[in-house]
Amino acid sequence: MKFYLTILQEINIEEKIKDAPDGQYEIGVFIGSMLPFVLLVLLAYLIYYFNKKKNQ
Repeated sequence: MKFYLTILQEINIEEKIKDAPDGQYEIGVFIGSMLPFVLLVLLAYLIYYFNKKKNQ
């Protein structure tokens, strides 16, 4: 079941940029694709920081 959901959720960024109404849409697509990665890195750092502070 999860396999089918991942296929449905696949996003073709190149196609979105090609069909974009203007250049600012490209910036939004870039930020939207990078945001989940940045949030996960931030969450991992916060967990590391608080655990390190707790152990000291």
